[in-house]
Amino acid sequence: MKTASGLGFEEFVGDHGYLSWLGVEFDEVAEGRVVMRVPYDEKLMNPATEDSGGSVHGGIAATLVDTASAFALRTTFDDPSDTSLSTTDLDVKYLRPATSDLVAEAEVVRAGGSMGVTDVTVRSEYEGEMVDVAVGATSYRLFR
Repeated sequence: MKTASGLGFEEFVGDHGYLSWLGVEFDEVAEGRVVMRVPYDEKLMNPATEDSGGSVHGGIAATLVDTASAFALRTTFDDPSDTSLSTTDLDVKYLRPATSDLVAEAEVVRAGGSMGVTDVTVRSEYEGEMVDVAVGATSYRLFR
């Protein structure tokens, strides 16, 4: 199995202001697949209301859909640490509130010569159990 550090992914995140601020971590890296997480942090929460204890802002899930997709697609390049790609479409559907760490599993559907497509599931704790909180898909322009 490939490792995030062996591919330079952790260094990329460390050098990226937004991703390092979020605390993005890699749980798994394999050919065409990446599992990433953003640990729970109060700074990422929506304000609590009378009806809820607060939830992680939906933009964090959208960021994970986009970012996990990019790294999954990078694993399809000859040199994953030296790639260029750009999001051309991002779709996120929210299923329920997230209240803990967010974990995104991105799978490459297709990585062609110039276009890549992914599917992503984001999980988090909701009412005491890990469940799907968002699903998404991306397309990317790949510069090979």
